[in-house]
Amino acid sequence: MDFMANPGGAVNGSIRVPGDKSISHRSIMLGAIADGTTTVDGFLEGEDALATLNAFKAMGVNIEGPENGRVKIHGVGREGLKAPKGELYVGNSGTTIRLLSGLMAGQKFSVTMSGDVSLNKRPMERVAKPLREMGVTVETAEGGRPPLKITGSNALKAIHYDMPMASAQVKSCVLLAGLYSTGETSVSEPAPTRDHTERMLRGFGYPVIRKGNTASLVGGQRLQGMHIDVPADISSAAFFMVAASIAPDSELVLQHVGINPTRIGVINILKAMGGDLTIENKREVGGEPVADIRVRSAQLNGIEIPEDQVPLAIDEFPVLFVAAACAEGKTILRGAEELRVKESDRIQVMADGLQALGIRAEPTEDGIEIEGGQIGGGEIECHHDHRIAMSFSVASLRANAPIHIRGADNVATSFPNFIELAEQVGMRVEVAK
Repeated sequence: MDFMANPGGAVNGSIRVPGDKSISHRSIMLGAIADGTTTVDGFLEGEDALATLNAFKAMGVNIEGPENGRVKIHGVGREGLKAPKGELYVGNSGTTIRLLSGLMAGQKFSVTMSGDVSLNKRPMERVAKPLREMGVTVETAEGGRPPLKITGSNALKAIHYDMPMASAQVKSCVLLAGLYSTGETSVSEPAPTRDHTERMLRGFGYPVIRKGNTASLVGGQRLQGMHIDVPADISSAAFFMVAASIAPDSELVLQHVGINPTRIGVINILKAMGGDLTIENKREVGGEPVADIRVRSAQLNGIEIPEDQVPLAIDEFPVLFVAAACAEGKTILRGAEELRVKESDRIQVMADGLQALGIRAEPTEDGIEIEGGQIGGGEIECHHDHRIAMSFSVASLRANAPIHIRGADNVATSFPNFIELAEQVGMRVEVAK
């Protein structure tokens, strides 16, 4: 699938973007192993979260929906999962394969997980290493890539794991395996990463302790079914935050957005660049902070992105690079080597795309330098990476000619109604005929 993004337009109105992907994944995983029923509203009906839902159905969990974002999960308890008949196929979803690895570690059966061509290139040793320390047999394909075969163990060893990189997926994997271990499992992180797993475990009545940069839990306790209202995904809202910032005469309200402190790097970075964003109507829903975000057009300025914000905005950098292309002066990003092992090498792919549109963008080993300028038209190859496709759609607001975006088929993994919402607020993007 290709997108055609026509130049110009303003962004106005009030919208609610789809539910948070991270929280949607976790609601299924924890609801499945809880006692009793869990209901979820605002579930993201994108391919990634559905991959998680289908994996648990394959392991014998009765799940109703999703219907208009509502899902009902009939929990089977901690020991109730059954061996799937065949391999679990998880599509493009890195979250599914890495978090499920932790849960599968404590099962009495073995499971093999594989994904699409993009997922099968992503590094899995980062979860295999701590799981092996806990006594799990983990086999990967060549180079530590999927397919991933996990042979669970009835007696997992509790460990303390010092993460070499800031990764919420690795942290969650180890904590989820820790549910099935004897004793206390703890994970220390080198920089703050999203804490949705810890918050949601507490919501299900499972105690998780946080001290400084370490999260810990004691294995062997049970989860109780609950109701979860999933906030709108800040990573999806980010495309519209940048859109309303860069398009002249724009004012947009993004409703019910999750503003978890481990995820608000995009807001902090846009504000540092001179963005006009206000947080309104703050509230807490199911342990997660939520607010409406009002964004108005602003003249952005290039900045050196503070390194402490990098883990808090890791998924939002592709569209932040578009903001940088529209800013006055130079924007410099460092300390973001993690971007090279996402759905695509996001540093290289964004640099190639920006250069194709006439913007000076110099990739470095762990970041990029972008000089603001006039965005032109052209053809972009987004390498089946949903965030690249949506970022260049946003860039068209300040382009002087159409942008043809090739390989946009994975947008449905995280943002199924992106085109409709983009058109609704005034962007000129369509599926290319």
